[in-house]
Amino acid sequence: MTITRFDAFRNLTRFFGDVYLRDEELTSRGSWVPPVDIYETTGRDLIIKAELPDMNREDVEVTVENNTLTLKGNKSFPSDVKEEQFRRVERRYGSFVRSFTLPNTVDAAKVSAEYKNGVLTVKLPFREEAKPRTINVEVAG
Repeated sequence: MTITRFDAFRNLTRFFGDVYLRDEELTSRGSWVPPVDIYETTGRDLIIKAELPDMNREDVEVTVENNTLTLKGNKSFPSDVKEEQFRRVERRYGSFVRSFTLPNTVDAAKVSAEYKNGVLTVKLPFREEAKPRTINVEVAG
């Protein structure tokens, strides 16, 4: 008999309004997983904000391929502090990978990202045909 480890968080689907985002890597491939917030703006864009403290822009990679958004990076120990100087280490270091399956309503060609004050903000605009529109009803006379 084969023993298989049960992972309750694998392929967890989160619901945001009428849009599903599947977090493919809720568990860590590296040594840590940055926390994220995902929300929809009034302009009907999806926003993903990831906390990446003490990282440089060069340490972060954002890719979109085959309807999958992937955040990768590596957070290094501070170079100005020697290992023997540490008394306690509670923050996580090392590489990370987070992948999100994008809904078909997102325009992957218009995805943009900004890194400011330790927070990575990824803007995922909806396709024009996916945005709600008002249709005028004419009165027949």
